[in-house]
Amino acid sequence: MTRRVYQGLFLVSLIICTVLFAKEVKGAAVNLFPHVDKVAHFGIFFILAFIMDKAFKIPLVAQIVLLCAYGAAIEWMQDMLPYRQASVGDFIADASGAASYFVLHYLWQKRCQKRA
Repeated sequence: MTRRVYQGLFLVSLIICTVLFAKEVKGAAVNLFPHVDKVAHFGIFFILAFIMDKAFKIPLVAQIVLLCAYGAAIEWMQDMLPYRQASVGDFIADASGAASYFVLHYLWQKRCQKRA
C-alpha cells in the first residue's frame, strides 16, 4: 500500500478508536477475563503504531511521543465522561503497545539485515 493509503487508514483508525474509547461499555465483554481493557488498549496502540509507522516519515521518538499524547488525551477524555473513568494502567498499556511494536519492528529489521 502507498503512504497516502496508510495516512487515510491512520486517520480513520484514530476516529474509530476515539469513538470506541468514548463509548459506554456494557455487557459480557467487560467480564470476559480480568484486565480485558488493558489487553484491548495494548492491542489498539500496537496497531496504531504499525499504521503510523507506515503512514509517516517522522522520527521514532516523535511517533512514540505522539501516540503517548493520544493515549493521555483518551484517558483525560474518559475522565470527563460520567460513565467512564481514567486509568493510569490503561495509559501504561497504551504506551506499552506502541513501544512493543517499535521494539519488534527494530528486531525484525536487524534479523532481516543479518540474512542479507
